Order: sequence, then C-alpha cells, then structure tokens
Amino acid sequence: MAVFEFLKRDPSCRARRGVLHTRRGDIQTPVFMPVGTRGSVKAVAPKELDEMGAQIILGNTYHLFLRPGLDIIRAAGGLHKFISYDKPILTDSGGFQVFSLATLRKITPDGVKFASHIDGSRFFLGPVESMMIQRTLDSDIVMAFDECTPYPATPEQALKSLEITTRWETMSREQPLNDGQLRFGIVQGSVYPELREKSAKEITALDFDGYAIGGVSVGETEEEMFRAVDAAEPFLPEDKARYLMGVGTPRQIVEDVARGIDMFDCVLPTRLGRHGGAFVGKGETLSIKAGKYAKDFSPIDPECTCYACRNFSRAYIRHLMNVGEILGMQLLSIHNLHYYLNLAKQIRDALDAGTFAEFRDSWRRA
Repeated sequence: MAVFEFLKRDPSCRARRGVLHTRRGDIQTPVFMPVGTRGSVKAVAPKELDEMGAQIILGNTYHLFLRPGLDIIRAAGGLHKFISYDKPILTDSGGFQVFSLATLRKITPDGVKFASHIDGSRFFLGPVESMMIQRTLDSDIVMAFDECTPYPATPEQALKSLEITTRWETMSREQPLNDGQLRFGIVQGSVYPELREKSAKEITALDFDGYAIGGVSVGETEEEMFRAVDAAEPFLPEDKARYLMGVGTPRQIVEDVARGIDMFDCVLPTRLGRHGGAFVGKGETLSIKAGKYAKDFSPIDPECTCYACRNFSRAYIRHLMNVGEILGMQLLSIHNLHYYLNLAKQIRDALDAGTFAEFRDSWRRA
C-alpha cells in the first residue's frame, strides 16, 4: 500500500483529499496537527485531544533530547508510552531551532554546535544525531534535519542556507530508522521562487515518504508565504503528502489547502488561548478578558460544540483568566484546538461534497 492515498482533487483549484497511512493509524487529509513540543499539547490532555478529533500531534527533537532526555524516553519504551498517546506523532528534527536559537549556535558542514538554552551546556546536533534521536523517540513521521532559513535573507544567504539544507537532508536520508517510521524531506529557499524550485527538485530527488515546505511563518508577509508555496508545490510529487510547517491562521489554512497542501501545524490555537483569546466565525478572535464579557453568560461561540462552549460562559472564563486560574487557559485552549480541528473537518467535508470552491469563497468574503 502506498504511504499516501490520493482520493480526489477539487476542480476549482489544487485542493486535494487524501489519506496518509501510518503504522499507528490512517490520517485523513487535509489535517491540522496540534503542537506538543515537549511531549504535551499545552494545557490539553490526550483524552481531550481524542474527544475533539485530533488524528496526530507533534513533538520536537531538540527539546525532548534536552529534557527529559533519551535515557528516560528509552526506558519508558518510546515517546508514545512516555506520554500515554497511542495515535501517530510527528517529530520536528530540530531544524527550526537552528533559526530560533541563532544566538546560541554555530553552523558547521555536518551540523550545529549548540549552547543549551537551559543551562548553556554544549552539544552537537546534525542529521546523524537528529535521526538517531527520532529513532529513539520512535515517532511515526520523522522530519529530515534542515536549516530553517531566517527572514529577511539576501539571495546569497538563502542559497547558502539551501545548500546546507540539501547536504543535511541527503545525510538524513541515509540514516537508519525503525520499521514503519516515515521520513519527510523539507523544501527551503526563503522568499525566492527560483530557490524554492531548486530546493523542491533537489529534495524530491532523494525520494522521501512525504515532503514539507519549511522556512515560512518566520516573519515574511502573508503574500510572500503564499508565493513560496506556489513556487514549490508544482515540483512536489502528486502521490505524496505535502506539509506546510508552522502555518497558520485559519484563513491561511483555507488558502493553502487551495494551493495543494495536505498537512498543517501551528502553536497559535493554544498560545492565543493562554493569553485569553478565542477563535470564532471565519477566523475572528475575541479577547475574553475584556470588560464587556463580565456579565455575558453565553458560550464563547454559540455554534461551537466543544467542551468549553457546551458547559461554560464567557463571563466565567473571563473571571478565570482575570484571577489567574489555570482552568481558563485550559478551556480556551480546548476551544481553539476544537476550532482548528473542526475547520480541517469542514474542509474535508467540502472536498468530499465538491463544494470547496463555495467554502473558500465564503472565507474570502468574510
């Protein structure tokens, strides 16, 4: 059986409906993947993820390697057993930390010398090490080690970064994995279409199980992000899953599905929830801590069926947030993740029904 099963394409654009087969279950696409960087989706338990329909979550190689460390995860029997989660897990390779922790690292041809952001201790992380860590974690989807190109970058800087990424991903492709682990390559190239095309051709030649577009949502404008996707997507195989890393807002997800993307992740739902924000409607946000909700006993969103909206009012959640009660953060995080997961389901339903063009247009009008 092929790793990715292509079901249908929408006639109005490049939107696709498919199924990604993993050893721990099939993933219906397009899919949104909640982010659990350190082995936990912030403020949300695995049971709650199941109840809201999550199909897969993310973990991060860099952070899990530092804490709790491989000895503990190995003794636990792998990441799934350690965190009590039995559905698929995708692990990022640590390549994003090459970007986000730029002041704490030095790039070499074979990887990165890091000073730990926790205690300053020094360690080396490259494609060989990243694949070894992810093999120990026993995640279901393993990301190749790359350099997430910073923004802004000159064409010369972006090309140099791309050349490093191609070298590291070639090395990543050569490393052993456990039976059943899938390995995805990552396209870089910053905001330059010719570099995106070059990267896509080089990375797809390595024949990964799936492909990601990285180096987006790092400070560029939304239009630059869309152009980066448009430049890379035509050169990605039709018969393999496409993953847009770190994206994004609800509107961006709808628009990138129309550009042929199958998989998304973003910290925005839980991050916004922890700061008192809630998604409603067509991507609008409410600041629940606002005084106007002090006596508003309606749910966050009357149309929502999540646990928070079925049981609690805006007034109560506002009270929780304003007095620093953790439950408020939990309820808003549950609501926002439910919103994103339901958006992905609505997109799949529209693709199944042949109504995605109308669905997309309703978001554009909003």
